Amino acid sequence: MPADMKGFAHILVLILLSCVAMAAVPTNCTQAIIGIANDWDDSHVTLSVVEKNAKGQWVRVLGPYKGRLGRAGLVWGLGLHSNPWRATVKKEGDWRSPAGVFDLGGLWVTNKKPVQHDARIPYVNVGPADLWVSDPAYPELYNRHIRLNHPAHTAWEKKEQMRQNDHAHSIKLLICHNTDEPKVNAGSSIFFHIWRRDGGSPTAGCTAMDEKHLRTIIARLNPSRHPVYILLPRQEYAKRRSSWRLP
Repeated sequence: MPADMKGFAHILVLILLSCVAMAAVPTNCTQAIIGIANDWDDSHVTLSVVEKNAKGQWVRVLGPYKGRLGRAGLVWGLGLHSNPWRATVKKEGDWRSPAGVFDLGGLWVTNKKPVQHDARIPYVNVGPADLWVSDPAYPELYNRHIRLNHPAHTAWEKKEQMRQNDHAHSIKLLICHNTDEPKVNAGSSIFFHIWRRDGGSPTAGCTAMDEKHLRTIIARLNPSRHPVYILLPRQEYAKRRSSWRLP
């Protein structure tokens, strides 16, 4: 290929990548949960809910609330955004929370107190037959919910079983990291849930917060607003605010 054509091809690739990057926050999104960490290795996060008003301006409607992330901090995840070239991305068991822009999924609940929510949000009462598979040895099941026709009883079923008697996991809101055609070993079972020790403990990769704040955020979510979760270190948020259409 002639040198001038190679140059043109390189510019075209950059343009295409730029167009993809601009699609991080969908145009129909008018509600977002924003999580900002100080840097990539920080396990603490500040959470807010923002919405577009009648003038099309983003305004904060809830928060800021304190939260906790994976004990090792953050790393790029798989969601609605495009990751930087050759970026380090989330792996199973890396103790990092996935960064980027993500759709929100349903609720998974064992808490005895009902969780106020929009009826259009799927709501699963988790029982002993419910699994969420994180085992890379089963690629066809990886990062998927499975309901057995019997309570989990084998060693593998018990290992993959969703938490039954763990208050921190009694209310879970799905963060859609690696849920669209899941890639094996790219990270699984990422949720919002209740924090431990009043925020004294980090997570394995989820985003945790006070139960009262989690309930308040869930009650506010409106599927017709196409809400997303935006989780980034402060500098990355500032760098990508324009191109990703961040609030």
